[in-house]
Amino acid sequence: MRDDGTVLGVVRGPGSSPHGLGVEGSLDVLQALIDEAGGHGDLAVLLLAAIDFPDEEAVYHAGAAARGWAPRTIVGNDTFAVLRAGSERGWGVAVTCGAGINCVGVAPDGRRVRFPSLGEISGDWGGGQDVGLAALWAAARSEDGRGPRTSLERLVPSYFGIDTPAGLARALHSGRVVQRRLAELAPVTFAAADSDPVAGAIVDRLAAEVVAMAQAALTRLDLTREAADVVLGGGLLQSGNARLLDGIEAGLSRVNPALAVHVSSSPPVVGSALVGLDELGAGPEARARLRVELGAAVAGLAKPEAVPLGH
Repeated sequence: MRDDGTVLGVVRGPGSSPHGLGVEGSLDVLQALIDEAGGHGDLAVLLLAAIDFPDEEAVYHAGAAARGWAPRTIVGNDTFAVLRAGSERGWGVAVTCGAGINCVGVAPDGRRVRFPSLGEISGDWGGGQDVGLAALWAAARSEDGRGPRTSLERLVPSYFGIDTPAGLARALHSGRVVQRRLAELAPVTFAAADSDPVAGAIVDRLAAEVVAMAQAALTRLDLTREAADVVLGGGLLQSGNARLLDGIEAGLSRVNPALAVHVSSSPPVVGSALVGLDELGAGPEARARLRVELGAAVAGLAKPEAVPLGH
């Protein structure tokens, strides 16, 4: 893109998380995309999942700088992109909830807070994987009498074409169903939440976890009395489930009624690009142009291929 917000081209490729690919493997994915897009620039903004600690940022930054993509490089966690995508002010708190859950915060003076976001070992609960596992847990206990009866006893295994929760547990144990697919049960749980108290309790727990992370970030940044943005991103929070979103808004209103809580309408890549425009000192017209052009380009991407735009 240009510093006036004009988008020059968009490409999409495979996942680039350094957690699974390693730093060099991740950079190789980006290298291919940069080559496909057709050139380098004055600034590279790389906000990725699984960059959770300052030392990880430093290692990735060094690797990216060595590739020579741009004279200046910014590296950080992708949740910062969610925050910038959903906030014109560029500060506040963002919670993202997809396969897992994460939260970051930025104060008006630039102070930042974040969470390790390593799952249970760092105190996290939330995201599709945890919701799906909770649904299976409840279904199994409904089947054998250890817990209350729930429609999840039928809905959870049937999603995988299996008759019973015990049968699904055996399929997971043997590897016939891979455990990461449990994240696919989140929409099943959401759909049952209003008619099934057990499913509803799982959704309510997720709402409470989102509120707890946001409140902790706001408190650490001394923003509990400010009219700050709280941006919600990721597939689960962007699913539009009314029970989940109402629970989050109600919980955060008790923290601070002045908070502006909303689901981001722009994809995270728009936030990354806006961080770049901020760094270049671009004005509001450039930022508005970028939102429109890049948002439309991303929405039009159906497969990993280059999309030529205006030059």
